[in-house]
Amino acid sequence: MADASGRRWDRCLADTAVKTVTGLGVGMAFSLLFFKRRAWPATLGSGMGLGMGYSNCQHDRRSPHLLRGHMVKDQQ
Repeated sequence: MADASGRRWDRCLADTAVKTVTGLGVGMAFSLLFFKRRAWPATLGSGMGLGMGYSNCQHDRRSPHLLRGHMVKDQQ
């Protein structure tokens, strides 16, 4: 049980980190291209990525049926 919970937390943190960094990168690109190097697009992008990661983690923690199942063969 603890191993499955640890894997869930690892997946959750990795997903949040990827979404935050991607949002930051997209925000920086928009800042450089369209908004004359202002800071708010990068801040907004990283905040949106962090919020999406948090939301996915919440959904994953509340859904126990998302755990990886193991197939057991019938013994006859």
